[in-house]
This record gives sequence, structure tokens and C-alpha cells, in this order.
Amino acid sequence: MNWQTLFDMQRELDNYILAQHDLKNENVFDKKVLALLVEVGELANETRCFKYWSVKPASEKSVIAEEYVDGIHFILSLGLELGLDQYQSDSHTDEKDLTALFHEVFHSITDLKEKQTVEAYKQVFDTYLKLGEKLGFTANDIKKAYVDKNKINFDRQNQGY
Repeated sequence: MNWQTLFDMQRELDNYILAQHDLKNENVFDKKVLALLVEVGELANETRCFKYWSVKPASEKSVIAEEYVDGIHFILSLGLELGLDQYQSDSHTDEKDLTALFHEVFHSITDLKEKQTVEAYKQVFDTYLKLGEKLGFTANDIKKAYVDKNKINFDRQNQGY
């Protein structure tokens, strides 16, 4: 996928949020990392992949897609913080189960917080894309869900979210 368009959209949203909340001169990297961790947790909750004690099924695919692209928003935003505005995935199909992939994503995010390097960032992005693939999302699914959620995010900012 060509991520350039989504990076551009994310830059516009980030700048809008920073201006709306008078945060232009603040370092919000750690807050974005925590937000990403929370979003990944919310995604895991919707998949219910770890809830071995429950027979309730996963949420609908549209709900899972919306949660998934919340993570994409923060991943793109963190890339912009590191000076990146494009990305080429090295992601390959992974045979791990969802629970193992969620652990890998969480680990890569905490590694990014500590190192704040492009290499650590790429690991987050690749691992998250593997998770998305395992969830059944195509590049087109991700792009469409991102564009839809980006509009919602702008609307929320305009409504005092």
C-alpha cells in the first residue's frame, strides 16, 4: 500500500489537534505511545481472542476494523514524530495466533517508547500490519476504514471532543 496519502491525512489531523488544544510546543510522543497501547488493548477486547473463559463471539468485522485503524492513526502519528512521512512494509504472513501477535505488538510498542528509533518504529508498523492481515484486513479495507475514521476524528474535534 502507498502510505503517503494516509501520512498526509494524519499530519493534517495532528496539526489540527495540536492547534485546537494549544499543544504546538509540547512533546506528546509518550502520550501517543500510551494512546496506541490503549487502542491495541481495545482492539484485543473486540476480537476476544484471549477470552478463553467466554463463548461470546468476536465483535462484528466493522467494529474490529474501526478499532484497528485507531491504532493506525497513532502509528502514523508516531512516524511523523520520528520524521517519517512514508513507509514500505516488510510485513509477511505470520503463522502466530492472534494472542501471540497482540503480545508481539505490545512488546514492539514498548520497545519504541524506550528507543524512539526508525528501526523500532518499523517493527511496530510491520507487526501491526501482520495483526491486521491475521484479522482478515486487506490494504483497501485499512485505507477505507482509516479515511472514514479520520473524518470522524475531525468531526469530534469540531464538536469539542
